[in-house]
Amino acid sequence: MCLAIPVRVLSIGVDDWAEVEIGGVHSRVSLALIDGAAVGDYVIVHAGFAINRLDLEEAEKSLALFDEIARRLGEPADALHQRLS
Repeated sequence: MCLAIPVRVLSIGVDDWAEVEIGGVHSRVSLALIDGAAVGDYVIVHAGFAINRLDLEEAEKSLALFDEIARRLGEPADALHQRLS
């Protein structure tokens, strides 16, 4: 099973590549599949590609749910989103 994870866009480079962050972990993802992403936006990432933009409220809800799942499993809060690759 794969989880599509909301991440925050830190910077956008050439050829639709962006640096994103979640829980202090930085990664590089492609923005080629979505239009209009900007620095500070949250995007849903799956398999290294941003597949949708989220507003801040939806991103925070999703991340809170991931943290709740991890808590109930007895894992650290970032256990479900510590790596993006």
